[in-house]
Formats: sequence, C-alpha cells, structure tokens
Amino acid sequence: MVNIENTGKKVYVENMFNNIAQRYDFLNHFLSLNIDYLWRKKVIALLKPYQPKHILDVASGTADLAIQAISLNPVQITGIDISDEMLKVGQKKIIHKKLDSIIQLMHADAENIPFENDIFDAAMVAFGVRNFENLKLGITEMHRVIRPGGVIAILEFSKPSAFPVKQIYKFYFKNILPFIGNTISKSKDAYIYLPDSVSKFPDGDKFSLLLSEVGFKDIKIHKLTFGIASIYFAVK
Repeated sequence: MVNIENTGKKVYVENMFNNIAQRYDFLNHFLSLNIDYLWRKKVIALLKPYQPKHILDVASGTADLAIQAISLNPVQITGIDISDEMLKVGQKKIIHKKLDSIIQLMHADAENIPFENDIFDAAMVAFGVRNFENLKLGITEMHRVIRPGGVIAILEFSKPSAFPVKQIYKFYFKNILPFIGNTISKSKDAYIYLPDSVSKFPDGDKFSLLLSEVGFKDIKIHKLTFGIASIYFAVK
C-alpha cells in the first residue's frame, strides 16, 4: 500500500505526476493497449449532443481529453491540473497540433477552481477524480462552475465484478501493471498508487450518490470494457 500520510494526498499526487510526466503518455497507452483512447472517444460522443462551447477539463494532465474534445467544435477548452510537468507535456502537444488558440492550460486546483459560477457548458475529467484529496469538494466545485443545464462527464477506473474479468483485472493491476510501470517510469510508487487508488475509489452507485448530493441530476453510468472503467454523465 502507498503511504501518503507524511505529505498529504494532494502534495503526494502532484509530486508523483511531476516525476512521471515525461513517460506518462507512453505508459498510459501501452498499459491499456490503447483502449484508453476509445474510452475518451466515448466521453466526447456523450458530450456531442449538448454542443458545449466552453468546456472545462479538470485534471487535464497531458491534455489528451482536451485534444480529443476539439471534435466538438468548441470556442474554448480550459484545462486545469496541479502538476506543472504534466501541463508542460500537454502544452507541447497542443502547440504541435496548432490548437493553442482554442485550448488553454493552467495550473489550478480542482478543489478550488479559479472561475466564477455558471460559466462552463460542460466539465469533463479523465482518470482524475480518484486523485482528489477531498472528492466531494472537487465535485462541488465542478458543479459550481457549470451553468444550469450544463453537463459533466467523468471517466474513471472502476472495479469489475463478473468472473473471470474480476480475477484477471486484480492480477493485472496488482502484479503486471506495477512491474512494467515502475520499470519504465523509474518511479517506485506511481504504479503501486494506481491500483491502490482505484480500490479505494467509491465507484458505481456510491459515486452516483455523491454526484446527486452536490446537486447533479439525470445521472447515468456507462460501463466500459466489462466494467474496467465507467463514465458518469450528469446534468446540472
């Protein structure tokens, strides 16, 4: 188990992602066999009917989801993250793709979003909410900055329950993923933290209840790839 008590979760997560930023994209796609791209594509498909023009990408990291959201023809995508090194990687990709007039990245905390109320048409997160130090506060902040009638789409790992996917998933997450991740990233804890954080995340109905408690409605769960990941979609 990863011990974050000495620093606090937020500082631990920031330092961890700063340390693995240069290898993050490669490992993300390699360890998921590129399925993560298809999962993000599903997020964009769910957002498309709402035609959001101003989008907030929380825990944007290296901006993969923000870049895919360009297909929605938005006016502006704002990506926030607490890891400067992840944002630097994302900024290079955005400039290379000549998207810097539409996608803006900035260092900011999801639990203290530096924007006024009711200004975004949509908020989205890919594999970020389980890293929040205060999960309910982060969700509350996203609710605050989305306009009434706006939507939220959250892509996150979940825990499959069906045999044999559950058993294969557990073995892969606890044995293969940490070994490969640690070997390539040179980070001792990062890919031990991943399965640990997934196991502690209140997925499924528990997370839906949390969304409801902060004011979201019409909440739907879209399970992906035998329940390995889920998209939580809701309306303000």
